[in-house]
Amino acid sequence: MSGQLRETASELADVLWREHTVYRDRAGGVVIRGEHVRRWISLAPAGGRGEILVRAGRILDGGTTAPARSEAVVPLAAGTGELAAACRRLLAEAAVDAVPRGPGPSRAGRPAGRGRTRTARRPGRSAGSATPRRRGRHTSFGSFVVLVCVAGVVALHLYSVGVFGG
Repeated sequence: MSGQLRETASELADVLWREHTVYRDRAGGVVIRGEHVRRWISLAPAGGRGEILVRAGRILDGGTTAPARSEAVVPLAAGTGELAAACRRLLAEAAVDAVPRGPGPSRAGRPAGRGRTRTARRPGRSAGSATPRRRGRHTSFGSFVVLVCVAGVVALHLYSVGVFGG
């Protein structure tokens, strides 16, 4: 099975990407890495006889692989074309998951939530956070105390050395 899996993976890699690396993983499956598209595909024997588990995911900035975003079971006898179509679908799902989501639409026209009015919501807090959002960087009172203590120690040292006329 592993020889047939490796052969299928090599054919699939040639169909999907012009630049790729095919290697065996520790579990006995085969991984296809497309560095230029920052995606990977894993082929492993599935529970059923003659079926393979196809998983797809992203390659992160450091070259490590992110966990699989999507997976499917495909019959091994399906052929390279059908397998490539399944892989493209899984890669598309992985790409959609990888897109950072920007801020959503304005809440102006939407209801405030189940059983709550818009005025019952606490100002300055988002719906999902438990801590208030900071708008800028502020120095806390503790930082000022530390600065005053350091200045006092420096002044005491300078006084004992005789800098202040003694």
